Amino acid sequence: MEKCRYIVQELGFDAAIDYKSEDVKKSLRTHCPQGIDIYFDNVGGAILDAALANLARGARIVICGAISQYNNTGPITGPSNYMSLLVNRATMKGMLVFDYADRYAQAGAEMAGWMAAGKLKSREDIVEGLATFPETLLKLFKSENSGKLMLKVG
Repeated sequence: MEKCRYIVQELGFDAAIDYKSEDVKKSLRTHCPQGIDIYFDNVGGAILDAALANLARGARIVICGAISQYNNTGPITGPSNYMSLLVNRATMKGMLVFDYADRYAQAGAEMAGWMAAGKLKSREDIVEGLATFPETLLKLFKSENSGKLMLKVG
């Protein structure tokens, strides 16, 4: 719950859900009583299903990743309640960061300005030493990092 407090108090979000200790579907209904209008998904699996279960009419979903599926040893789990897209007249579209490669410089300049103005905050979790790489990488899949996870090697 400390991460949730940080997300709300320090980063300025309206709400945060701890998917490890809360019922995500129920929490989404509590925090989004009118439904979700826009959902950016990097997780897939059960979290995507929970979001699909609480869509507003005309919702837009962007799929940019599915980290919950990357280490599956069996078949990848897709959305089980995709009919919510039909019922809510919602759209779901995939996107990759490479789709916007021609705008990287512009994005970097704008984000630097936002950082300088205090409108965009960054938090880094820096781990020392190349020898720690395997354990450090696994932190991403266990939600053990808080912010951008970086490996310092020099």
